[in-house]
Amino acid sequence: RPRPVLRQPAVDILQGSARPPSAASAMASPALISDTDQWKALQAHVGAIHKTHLRDLMTDADRCKAMTAEFEGVYLDYSRQQATTETIDKLFKLAEAAKLKEKIDKMFKGEKINTTENRSVLHVALRAPRDAVINSDGVNVVPEVWAVKDKIKQFSETFRSGSWVGATGKPLTNVVSVGIGGSFLGPLFVHTALQTDPEAAEAAKGRQLRFLANVDPVDVARSIKDLDPATTLVVVVSKTFTTAETMLNARTIKEWIVSSLGPQAVSKHMIAVSTNLKLVKEFGIDPNNAFAFWDWVGGRYSVCSAVGVLPLSLQYGFPIVQKFLEGASSIDNHVHTSSFEKNIPVLLGLLSVWNVSFLGYPARAILPYCQALEKLAPHIQQLSMESNGKGVSIDGVRLPFEAGEIDFGEPGTNGQHSFYQLIHQGRVIPCDFIGVIKSQQPVYLKGETVSNHDELMSNFFAQPDALAYGKVNSSTAFCTHVFHELLCFLIRVDCIFSDS
Repeated sequence: RPRPVLRQPAVDILQGSARPPSAASAMASPALISDTDQWKALQAHVGAIHKTHLRDLMTDADRCKAMTAEFEGVYLDYSRQQATTETIDKLFKLAEAAKLKEKIDKMFKGEKINTTENRSVLHVALRAPRDAVINSDGVNVVPEVWAVKDKIKQFSETFRSGSWVGATGKPLTNVVSVGIGGSFLGPLFVHTALQTDPEAAEAAKGRQLRFLANVDPVDVARSIKDLDPATTLVVVVSKTFTTAETMLNARTIKEWIVSSLGPQAVSKHMIAVSTNLKLVKEFGIDPNNAFAFWDWVGGRYSVCSAVGVLPLSLQYGFPIVQKFLEGASSIDNHVHTSSFEKNIPVLLGLLSVWNVSFLGYPARAILPYCQALEKLAPHIQQLSMESNGKGVSIDGVRLPFEAGEIDFGEPGTNGQHSFYQLIHQGRVIPCDFIGVIKSQQPVYLKGETVSNHDELMSNFFAQPDALAYGKVNSSTAFCTHVFHELLCFLIRVDCIFSDS
């Protein structure tokens, strides 16, 4: 996981009403989850947790064994959480009070859980198998999703084979994807993760994929540096084709193409991901080369739609991108069908609630010990902070507690030489450590005791233990005292391993 699919937003737990208001109480403020006995039981439990050092909790072998979960090669160890099995049981009861299972079921059934916009939330349909049935407004949307994917597959094969040529008759080998927010962060994350995968890298030989998001003209200059308009295809990603930053950048790139190749070149060198075919045509793009997505796809979850699948398929080929979609679908099934005790996204979501709303830790460091995941933290920033960036409940009631995490991160070991000092001896910052068993690019140097990847993973294993156990040394009493007090409040560690 990459992990975008592992992090389940906790906002549904925090902001959903514990129960729907009755007709008699329609004028009263809806009940909040914090009004429930389950929430109050967790509040009362905090004091007992603060009295126990994590070093002592880690001596309980049964507890450590219980605080693990595994699914299809993804292994989660959350034993270094400032929590006991009793804590986890209380969090499960909170999830039950919040009707979390019912809300997950409603999402998969296409019910309009986005009550603000009265829409379904069906990014899961984007990666569902062809024979799946997922309804929105009583209509199975899966065939429509696959119609777009089939169109992308056909177009990408034509493009990659060299049959699609530009205005000068040359095949196009460069792609610039123009979009912002979810139209940029998710696809960039996946692209960065695939660049060094041997199979994907082989498929992408001789090709370039770049992204243009910022309205700053410096970003334009960087995205087209050393590119030839005659061999470049531009993908403009905007659902309404009115997003201010995206359309200004699209007009800028259009001028770059027109000034070199003439106005007739636009239809050969620009395509769109949009539902506004009228504006697409007015821009000069052939509406037949516009790829649709739907109102029930939130922008931050759109990487599995044409927003991500189109540019990634142009670079790597549809079969490789389909593998990514199948992985996402497998996690969807895990979320929907697994018990909460072994449900990795649900466990991570509940632990987020515990850390933020009960222990009072506002931030989370995302620390992938894998350079291929260097764009994971920015992607998670949007997924989590845009989803959970609310100070009121779904009913508009101001929350009497803190909700949502401040996400930041950097790949290890880079972060160790940057901000880890603050984590070790400054402030309490929960951390998600992410490790990968097999390197995409293994290196074994003659005479070295361990491989480069083993050296990396030695750091991966050492850092969580250093944070969890600390160091007791009477000769450094002051530093030990500060460090010990911090560790009493726990640095969060979620160790995730994947062989993919």
